[in-house]
Amino acid sequence: MNVKKMINDSPAARWGIMLLVSLAMATNYYFYDALSPLKDLMHTKLGFSSSDYGLFMGAYSWPNVFLAMAVVGGIILDKIGIRITGSFFILLQVLGAAITAYGTTDYYINGGVGYQFMESFLPSWSPILKMTTLGFFIFGLGAETAIVVISKVIVKWFKGKELALALGLNLAIGRLGMAAALIISPRLVGESNLSLPIWFSTILLGIGFLAFLVYIIYDIKFDQQLNTRESLLDETEEFRLSDITKLITTRSFVYITMLCVLFYSAVFPFVKFAPDLMTNKFGVSRELAGTITSVLPFGTLIFTPLFAWICDFKGKSATLMIYGSLLLVIVHLMFAFTNITPYIPIFILGVAFSLVPAAMWPSVAKIVETNKIGTAYGLMFTIQNIGLMIFPMLIGYVLDASNPGVAETLASGESAVYNYTNPTIMLAGLGLLGVLFAFLLKHDDKTSGYGLELPNKVNE
Repeated sequence: MNVKKMINDSPAARWGIMLLVSLAMATNYYFYDALSPLKDLMHTKLGFSSSDYGLFMGAYSWPNVFLAMAVVGGIILDKIGIRITGSFFILLQVLGAAITAYGTTDYYINGGVGYQFMESFLPSWSPILKMTTLGFFIFGLGAETAIVVISKVIVKWFKGKELALALGLNLAIGRLGMAAALIISPRLVGESNLSLPIWFSTILLGIGFLAFLVYIIYDIKFDQQLNTRESLLDETEEFRLSDITKLITTRSFVYITMLCVLFYSAVFPFVKFAPDLMTNKFGVSRELAGTITSVLPFGTLIFTPLFAWICDFKGKSATLMIYGSLLLVIVHLMFAFTNITPYIPIFILGVAFSLVPAAMWPSVAKIVETNKIGTAYGLMFTIQNIGLMIFPMLIGYVLDASNPGVAETLASGESAVYNYTNPTIMLAGLGLLGVLFAFLLKHDDKTSGYGLELPNKVNE
């Protein structure tokens, strides 16, 4: 009996799609980290304290916490499909990035359009902080749902095939964008042109949007083969509130979600402050600090595909999540209590940052039905964003509280040094809690029947 070959049966087609949507992912990651190496300039040029900087970075997660946009976006994705959802939310990213960039321009800072309005409320926040925070808020409104969309694209094209490897490579390429931002931004800024690297990253987001539009052409062809239409889902695929109830009462899903929020809260907020940690603790230049931090995402380019291959062909996903969480604890304790060259803990962090996501995201596809994967990823990202909102602000607060007078000294143009011991101890505690939930996930897998320790690839 002849079985009709689908477009995703072609390795060239499905891997080509992975590369195309990963470009959109990379531009997302690039903008998210474009300002991380420039914290010192945000002190001197924009007048930000560490608490202001943490507030600005935390704004990314506000829509996904208070408006539950990642889960709402996931529901929208499952209901109306990849094409409309992806186009709308990726375009929101571009808009938010442009507003953020505008808020750092000399034109705006010197009283340009919108400055007086921003000055008319919340006097404790500067107009510059308000405008840039608004932009980062809108960027976050689009970004998390865009990541959910791209994750579902990968699941759609690779389910039953090299799913973990595809998701792993997608993450690795995204983090290449992160590495590029850490290296390029401090070199674009020159002496004090803070807005240039942000405008550059906004243009990159526009290119990512164009890449997604190209993907849509192939998605239409694939759906025609599947004889489906995204806008007309049958009743078995309609969203129901019971879908979320079922997810939050599934122990394995709860454990993997808690691991997700703890793990990412100990990594992404840290990266926002890592270049500043390098300059303050190790006395390196802004450019070198960004380069050292970029070792983390570059490491994931090597290790994420390797660990994903292990998950696809050998299994042991739950065990790998335990190992990755343990490494996270070790890294933050090294930064807190040793003066070892920063390349070593950053490299180890890159290994941890490969282990956990490479094992975690494909595991979700085993726990949750494919037609609810958007809702599941969206719910996870919403809960994850609670951590991504709280911990940049908390790191900034702990940093200012542990270093009284430093922010004011830097804002006045004089030199001062931050001590990062207390924030890194706090992040080590998050890693320790992550280890606990990884153990609970592995224990539950023994009775759940999801097979998280089994290979992902189905023998054909």
